[in-house]
Amino acid sequence: MPTSRVRHRGKKTMVTNLPQHPSSGNESDGYWMHYHDQDSEKLAEAVVEYALERIRLDPPPLDGPKTLSQLQALVGNTITPEGLGGLKALEIFTKHLSHACISVDHPSFLSFVPGAPTESAVLFDLVLSASNIYAGSWLESSGAVYAENQALQWVASLANFPASSAGVFVSGGTAGNLSALIAARWRWRQNGKGAYDRVRPVIVTSSGAHSSVGLAANAMDADIVKVKADAKGRMSGVNLRQAIAELDPQDRNRICAIVATSGTTNLGVIDDLVAAGEQARELGTWFHVDGAYGAAALCAPSVKHLFVGIELADSFIVDPHKWLFGPFDCCALIYRDPDTARRAHTQRAEYLEVLQQQELGDALANPSDMAHHLSRRARGLPFWFSVATHGTEAYEEAMEITLQVTREATQLIKNAPFLELLLEPELSIIIFKRNGWTPEQYQAWSDKMLNEGRAFVVPTTLNGETILRFCIINPRTTIEEVAEIINSLE
Repeated sequence: MPTSRVRHRGKKTMVTNLPQHPSSGNESDGYWMHYHDQDSEKLAEAVVEYALERIRLDPPPLDGPKTLSQLQALVGNTITPEGLGGLKALEIFTKHLSHACISVDHPSFLSFVPGAPTESAVLFDLVLSASNIYAGSWLESSGAVYAENQALQWVASLANFPASSAGVFVSGGTAGNLSALIAARWRWRQNGKGAYDRVRPVIVTSSGAHSSVGLAANAMDADIVKVKADAKGRMSGVNLRQAIAELDPQDRNRICAIVATSGTTNLGVIDDLVAAGEQARELGTWFHVDGAYGAAALCAPSVKHLFVGIELADSFIVDPHKWLFGPFDCCALIYRDPDTARRAHTQRAEYLEVLQQQELGDALANPSDMAHHLSRRARGLPFWFSVATHGTEAYEEAMEITLQVTREATQLIKNAPFLELLLEPELSIIIFKRNGWTPEQYQAWSDKMLNEGRAFVVPTTLNGETILRFCIINPRTTIEEVAEIINSLE
């Protein structure tokens, strides 16, 4: 039976109505911190109030980084033997720590690849955290995995993948690319029937590929063959074939995967997917498409034709936390043949045997068997909830809004005599330069815009020259806001 207790912590008195400790009645905080009391009730109210206010800020404050010494002066040490108490810790975060983080969902955050989660996705992320689901196996999380799989099937259908395809949500593009390439290496070695078991694999990709492809090669002890990008930053069929033809026969046999990019991070261009897919088939090797940023635009009718060839892939990735309006962190990894992924990734241990004994069906798998992970949260559920809530047509419309703002912003840059457009955008990344500026002037302007809370636009480089880059993926970003940023460069 519950028993009323009075606890004293310093000068604070708390009256609770909680169950008796099952063994000794021990009232230490190490026991009671797992139960609900008046303090946790107040904390819950404060957390929910802050979360709702933050979700609905339009726009949120842009904020910006602080130095270590500044944070030490403002916050000091937060980890103490006696604890700060929930309300005090929350106050430190909301008053100081949160404002030392740039708001990725700010409409004028145009650097890197921003994020723009829907309100429904963020709200459901709270539900997900409260539910604390272990989503590594069908046994423990069949309801969550069922919902995640429906979201994955929608993504797969956008790329015209077969209904038998399947996948998993991982933390980001780095994890997605690595997991896909591990599956590619596994199949290459299986096909070699032992001949390649002690041979370093080769991964062929573009010089414009994301850095995570090179990182995956390092982790896998693989060699990289970089295909020189053409004048528009793409891996062309001509350059790909030439790079492979220049390899000696022994090295050609070591190719375990060809990796193409559908929406490069710096320029936003799409490799020749048809040529890459055909070359992979000729070699009998794996074809992977890194669409972490760009493949989201498969749901936009105006640009879907740019992705022809992705249907030839053995695997591809896209990050909902980028351009599909989900919260961090979430990458959809899709396999044409999920059985290959299972064979490459399934971990074996006595206590895991029960998971492999389940009858899941041909198109199902334990999420832990589909990538280089075991423990995982159901990170795809907020994305699923948003798509289920709003419908796929709303996603198409939101995507087209961002593409239209990109086109209008491109025209403003073309019309500005002090700017030069460097590449006609394919998706939503615009690269251009301010005539006559030095790298120091670019950086000074970027710092000024951030410090004033107006915009976050950092310089990048193209062929060694410092330039500017906009990445527009937030449907709340208006052409008026972009025009103000452009005019500030005059």
